[in-house]
Amino acid sequence: MTIVHAPMFQLDAFTTRRFTGNPAAVVVLDEFLPDDVMQAVAAENNLAETAFLVRAGDGYGLRWFTPIVEVPLCGHATLASAAVVMERLEPDRDSVVFGSASGPLTVTRAGTAYVLDFPARYSQPAPMPPGLPEALGVQLIQVLANAYNYLAVVESAALVRNLNPDLAELTRIDRPGVIVTAAGDQGYDFVSRYFAPAKGIPEDPVTGAAHCMLAPYWSNQLGKTEFRAHQASTRGGDITCRLIGDRVELEGACVFYLEGEITI
Repeated sequence: MTIVHAPMFQLDAFTTRRFTGNPAAVVVLDEFLPDDVMQAVAAENNLAETAFLVRAGDGYGLRWFTPIVEVPLCGHATLASAAVVMERLEPDRDSVVFGSASGPLTVTRAGTAYVLDFPARYSQPAPMPPGLPEALGVQLIQVLANAYNYLAVVESAALVRNLNPDLAELTRIDRPGVIVTAAGDQGYDFVSRYFAPAKGIPEDPVTGAAHCMLAPYWSNQLGKTEFRAHQASTRGGDITCRLIGDRVELEGACVFYLEGEITI
């Protein structure tokens, strides 16, 4: 196989402070490499997500890999990719469209932050999944589901913040991930955490795609369409969410941590 030297960036997303938010790697390629090679790079990086960018006309193709699997949508690595494009590759740009498995994703500069335009992920009330309350270790008020995740609603923000789930048991749940949420505290409309051990992500620090499911749910609960949300992981991160029809806008900032070149 031909040796490839590719620029790689690592950023902390959905934060304005380094060492908080969600770290993502962004690899810039001339063309997508074989899937097994990109998966190996993501495993080597061992971050929640590694994004791969390929120029395509006026936009970019974008794919995302966890350490063990490719995923159809990732918010924080899209945010990081937009920062790479608009702060390093093409600093005169104010927006970019990424072609992805979830369709065209537009990201627009908003001062020192960026706004992502993502598809909303609606959910329906679901029967209690066997083992889920035991795996989370808390009583659940309600459970909703779509093809991607369970959404488990608990009584208070304090319960969300203090969760210590059994990750081995969560891998047996019949969805790739579990979002746990409650009405907010400390000035937030809602708080959440996201666990996806089946995808190689025991707990994701800040999850854009999860907020595509959270925004429609909390819109129904709170009767509003704009939210200040906090993902209460150890690193923590803030997202401004807006539900607009069948789309969700996610607004956040990024901080560069590492810039270099990888050899593949």
